[in-house]
Amino acid sequence: MVKYHLVILKKAYLDSIVEGGKTIESRFLKVNKAPFGQVSVGDVLFLKESSGPVVGRAAVKAVEFFDDLSPEKIVGIKERYNHLIGGSDEYWQERSGCRFGVLVWLGGAERMEPVRITKKDWRGWVVLTERENFGLFRRKTKEKK
Repeated sequence: MVKYHLVILKKAYLDSIVEGGKTIESRFLKVNKAPFGQVSVGDVLFLKESSGPVVGRAAVKAVEFFDDLSPEKIVGIKERYNHLIGGSDEYWQERSGCRFGVLVWLGGAERMEPVRITKKDWRGWVVLTERENFGLFRRKTKEKK
């Protein structure tokens, strides 16, 4: 079953995704929480600019999960995938203490008409549900007609 996700991104990363330069979204976590174990091939990501509107959409082409990460393993991921992730040295340094990682290969990334939503928490990734979808499910059905 296809799931929908809200992904919060800095503007530079979001722009790079919809322009086709960044083809892997990475998330590194100190604890096991979304999107770890909760995103699958075929899922749809709504891309929201940090402190801004939802302005893009992408499909999940592949996913790889990492647990029991160490600083050395994170360096290995950087060396293998950073040309598709586009993270700065500072980005990777800040993630050196993380134990969990998720790499999401993106396909069909596109801009969409901006949608302002009300989201007041600090979560950078939200698995959307019928109960918590910020009105984006109405948007999804309108566009399919």
